[in-house]
Amino acid sequence: MSRPAVFLDRDGTILDDTGYPSRFDQVRILPASFEAVRRLNEAGFPVIIVTNQSGIGRGFLKEDELAVLHRELAAAFAARGARLDAFYYCPHHSLASDPRYRVVCACRKPGPGLGLRAAADHGLDLRRSFMVGDKEDDVNFGRAIGATPVLVLTGYGREARRTLAEKAALPDIVAADVGEAVDRILAEMSAAGS
Repeated sequence: MSRPAVFLDRDGTILDDTGYPSRFDQVRILPASFEAVRRLNEAGFPVIIVTNQSGIGRGFLKEDELAVLHRELAAAFAARGARLDAFYYCPHHSLASDPRYRVVCACRKPGPGLGLRAAADHGLDLRRSFMVGDKEDDVNFGRAIGATPVLVLTGYGREARRTLAEKAALPDIVAADVGEAVDRILAEMSAAGS
């Protein structure tokens, strides 16, 4: 039987958005992130990170550096009793300096590719899942995969809220940060009887 998941954007959602970090010592985990992920784990949600990483195609970091950074990030969460179940990323961008990454793809958010791959790999019910992020692309990715989009006001969230409001396209859930987002997700799931 498939199960719902919570998809989390990385930069601006669980981490400060510091550009294109290639090492763990270049990232700062936002304070609410550890407890938020731990609470999702306790509620039985797989926690899946989905992130656009055009810095790879632009030459700011290599895929093996990203893999190490993600392993160290997962270890930092595990040390605080929180589990990140999987990482999915898109290295592509139309302005990539490396032609291998200068492709039109379905995996760059807001395209659904990362979510569809995660659903196939982990047996996820996307319609009962949530996508938490700080950008319009995160909200639209959530919609593209049929999940409930949640906009956080960290990172680029305040700017995204203005843009989405102008388009009359705000998601049902807007939260101050990932901690409040998890409060709202858990409340919604409790009300739905899931």
